[in-house]
Amino acid sequence: MTQSLADLRSRRWFSASDMRGFAHRQRIQQMGLRREDVLERPIIGIINTWSDLSPCHAHLRERAKSVKRGVLMAGGMPFELPAMSLGEVMVKPTTMLYRNFLAMEVEELLRSLPLDGVVLLAGCDKTTPGTVMGAISAGLPMLFCSAGPMISDRYLKRGEPTRAVGAGTHTRMFWDEYQAGHIDEAEWIGLEAKMTRAPGTCNTMGTASTMTSIIEALGLALPGSTSIPAMDSGHSRMAADCGTRIVQMVWDDLTPAKILTKGSFRNATVAQMALGGSTNAAVHLIALARRAGVNLQLEDLDAIGHEVPVLANLYPSGDKLMEDFHYAGGMPALLNRVRAHLSLDEMTVTGHTLAENIAGRESLDDAVIRPLDHPVSPSGALAVLRGNLAPDGAVMKPSAASPKFFHHRGRALVFDSPAEMNQRCADPELDCDENTVLVLRNAGPVGAPGMPEWGGLPIPKKLLDQGVRDMVRISDARMSGTHYGSCILHVSPEAAVGGPLSLVRDGDEILVDLTSRKLELLVDEAELAARHAARVPPPRTYQRGYIRLYQEHVTQAHEGCDFDFLQGTAPTPQPPIF
Repeated sequence: MTQSLADLRSRRWFSASDMRGFAHRQRIQQMGLRREDVLERPIIGIINTWSDLSPCHAHLRERAKSVKRGVLMAGGMPFELPAMSLGEVMVKPTTMLYRNFLAMEVEELLRSLPLDGVVLLAGCDKTTPGTVMGAISAGLPMLFCSAGPMISDRYLKRGEPTRAVGAGTHTRMFWDEYQAGHIDEAEWIGLEAKMTRAPGTCNTMGTASTMTSIIEALGLALPGSTSIPAMDSGHSRMAADCGTRIVQMVWDDLTPAKILTKGSFRNATVAQMALGGSTNAAVHLIALARRAGVNLQLEDLDAIGHEVPVLANLYPSGDKLMEDFHYAGGMPALLNRVRAHLSLDEMTVTGHTLAENIAGRESLDDAVIRPLDHPVSPSGALAVLRGNLAPDGAVMKPSAASPKFFHHRGRALVFDSPAEMNQRCADPELDCDENTVLVLRNAGPVGAPGMPEWGGLPIPKKLLDQGVRDMVRISDARMSGTHYGSCILHVSPEAAVGGPLSLVRDGDEILVDLTSRKLELLVDEAELAARHAARVPPPRTYQRGYIRLYQEHVTQAHEGCDFDFLQGTAPTPQPPIF
């Protein structure tokens, strides 16, 4: 052990023989606990993002009990702490607006309370990076316990083959078919009631599974833990294992600073690419790295995107779901398959290196975790494009896009808001065809605000009726990781702060070239300069509260959309205890 009982941070609250120590111990006993419960055990916090309006996390109160059981069995003392719950579907305008809020809350909970270590219960899209960002900055031993994916559905229709159905991806697919008249209202209502059958996160390789898997690859979660289905009995056992392990991590003083390195972030990026993960990872990985003092850039992600093919055959890039991935061996098997690309000597929460964690973990189903010579997509999970339309970068997911649009030139059709976009896209006389480039702006971190998942722009009804299911779509927004299509996202700098996207007009020609990683507005510089000089910045409508703070301090997409004053590893003093 590298720490003794006397070394524990919680001793500052509980061991003193003065009046303040007396008051702390007194209040613990007020809750029916014993004096020795806090004097003779490490104190473990359990940050719980459960909420009645977060269906992905509906089971986390029960999982907290499992974590507590593990903590007690290992000789620790657990305390459950509620934190802001960011259920992806219900929170408006976007959970991304509140990711930094959650990160601040976690950091301050851990700093202000008598805790020696923490287990993070989270999983829905922004809860994973939010809780982990806060815990990194707080610096205590931490372990991430994933909420787990929901169980799968099946689509059964007489005369058609049975197929698996996952949340998010199929919602968009079925909506397009409903819009085109291929699904009637009765079937649409029936799908609504059955596609999400139990608590848990989206069971596709959307943002939720992408981020929990990335946290495992970083070394901050138990090996194989993040793919266990939420309703599997093994999930409760895993939660108890998290409780047991965090106690030893406290004795070993195994903090995030001893785990998170340039190499561990390389491992996370390799995992993102092999998974065919969400483009949202580009924002969250950079934010996490900057909290850890690691210089990670979009170029680093793009370089690894060139190296590592998509091997996980999961929606939206493939045709399997997270249950299949779990049965095939989960993250340890996938990482073992791409071990040549990994930094294998990185420390993890197990107290062992990544190499030790994945040794012998072979894929049990090559149809789910593909061999290197038979990838799901050779074109990669993430590409970073630059040009006069995105000087600081934009991202695209080639594995979920149509190859025919990898080199494309088309005229722009520009929307300034989702309301305008939806209204115009319903117009049967809209002037567009399959080659038109749809552009949505004022949807970035400052402009929306919060950079919502508006980037999966709808195909105009006129074109849906003609059988069109994909087009080039460009925005300064994000896109749900469960969605698919030839969408170019995170254009930086965004339109609201004067980025070039604010200068595009209907009819302008735009060039996309994936091979050369170019995104160009084909308008001469003199004309663009005149447009910029005439530009009127959009008004800021939020004059108070958290959203005003957000708009004043959020960084741009290529910088992680964190608050400028929270990045880096500058220490914050421990609270004085008087």
